[in-house]
Amino acid sequence: MNLNESLEGLRKIDLNDIDLNNVGSWPAAVKVIAGLILFFGVLFLGYNFHLKDLQVQLEGRAAEEVTLKEQFSLKAFQAANLDAYKEQMQEMEVSFGALLKQLPSDTEVPGLLEDVTRTGLGSGLEFEEIKLLPEVAQQFYIELPIQIAVVGGYHDLATFVSGVASLPRIVTLHDFELVTSAAESTSKLRMNILAKTYRYNDKGGQP
Repeated sequence: MNLNESLEGLRKIDLNDIDLNNVGSWPAAVKVIAGLILFFGVLFLGYNFHLKDLQVQLEGRAAEEVTLKEQFSLKAFQAANLDAYKEQMQEMEVSFGALLKQLPSDTEVPGLLEDVTRTGLGSGLEFEEIKLLPEVAQQFYIELPIQIAVVGGYHDLATFVSGVASLPRIVTLHDFELVTSAAESTSKLRMNILAKTYRYNDKGGQP
């Protein structure tokens, strides 16, 4: 039976004559179509209720494999460079110790104030105010704020800021404020600035 004959036979089939309780009596063409529908139906249901879940699990395992490979590569790199890391840590400890030596002790603060004052006077500035503010305790160090107000020319102020930043001890400058001096000479400026120096906190966060 060729294709044309099969199609012709399908046209002649009356669905009302098909006995659902007696599949064996169905025409061959109907059996083939029913078999194909059943086959693809089983494939569809099998994919959605079984294979789809397996595919999701497979994709999850593939992503996990990539993550594990990256972790393995990182740990292998760290293990291969362990000696270099240890040497780097030793160098960092030496550098940290050198930085700690730059932190002033309580007894050195007056000397630091003298250095700041000397730097300002050497830059041609007039001091209106220089005073210590309350200490601020951090985890590993304690901030020692110094409020400074000076008057002078623009270039003199710049020289002073550069000189303070170049002091042997660590001094950082914050909260710059420049205003015209209240004096008659308008060529001078008044600068308010907060300088901070630091000392080591050996009490673990307690001042």
